[in-house]
Amino acid sequence: MTEQTTSTENSVDQQHFDTLIADDSRIEPRDWMPEAYRKTLTRQVSQHAHSEIIGMQPEANWITRAPSLKRKAILMAKVQDEAGHGLYLYSAAETLGTPREVLNQQLLSGKAKYSSIFNYPARTWADMGAIGWLVDGAAICNQVPLCRASYGPYGRAMVRICKEESFHQRQGWEILYELSHGSEEQKQMAQDAVNRTYGPALQMFGPPDADSPNSQQSMEWNIKRFSNDELRQRFVDMIVPQAEALGLTLPDADLKWNEERGHYDYGQLDWDEFMSVIKGSGPCNVQRMQRRRKAHHDGAWVREAAEAYAKRQMQAAAQAAESATDSPEVSIVAGRASAELIGA
Repeated sequence: MTEQTTSTENSVDQQHFDTLIADDSRIEPRDWMPEAYRKTLTRQVSQHAHSEIIGMQPEANWITRAPSLKRKAILMAKVQDEAGHGLYLYSAAETLGTPREVLNQQLLSGKAKYSSIFNYPARTWADMGAIGWLVDGAAICNQVPLCRASYGPYGRAMVRICKEESFHQRQGWEILYELSHGSEEQKQMAQDAVNRTYGPALQMFGPPDADSPNSQQSMEWNIKRFSNDELRQRFVDMIVPQAEALGLTLPDADLKWNEERGHYDYGQLDWDEFMSVIKGSGPCNVQRMQRRRKAHHDGAWVREAAEAYAKRQMQAAAQAAESATDSPEVSIVAGRASAELIGA
């Protein structure tokens, strides 16, 4: 009887979930959801968060070497934004039931993945421009549709993230524009950075649709709105005229306008290299994870201090509440003591 009741309840819950998806409504943390939906979202949102955190490394490395105080301030603001994006996304992932400590440990252990693009080196200042224009541009193309993701916390987090990513792309564009309109050496530096970044940026959308096992299901659940190949095509169509405005060339001999399709054709990407990087054999995979683990270890005292401070606040609040039940006068004194303790 109990099994039959449970089965009936699950059937009703599934029907309600399916109705919300069909109506293009939002699923919230307290709503029932299929375990596969929860698992897919946890994987996608946490990998997105990991990518934001790891993605800080190649840019933070250039803060002290930025060519001017203005560039340094802008780059610092961008790196700070990316840390915030990681926090928004970890918070969204936690609402699916997996604690942040577990998500973080999955990254540190190598179990969880992050975007392959961040396993490539940033060799010159021009790479800061290429990352901003191409990498953040690809992120915008991919993430704007996620603002309408069926899972509420994820979609709402993406609204603010995308607004800030537009600033990041503009920052990259400005760097490349200044370089490409400077000396011949500066223009060549910009071109070399674009040559290095173009292919990996296109791979950010994931493997071709035929080789992407999760993409179709995510679209059926309204987590994603477009397939990997559709997003990649949108991105190519967007950057070709931008490259012309920069006076730079995209390193693709097959890149040309297809009048019949109404889109640009582009060459095959090196998917063997992509899979090699995903599996940990990229130019900077080991370095990125070593630095992330070191930062986690070195920051242990900050986490411990924050936990101790939060515990003191809770104890002070509990004591103040307990005193308030005794007498009004004691409540006032306890309240002052609590305030002093919190401000200590």
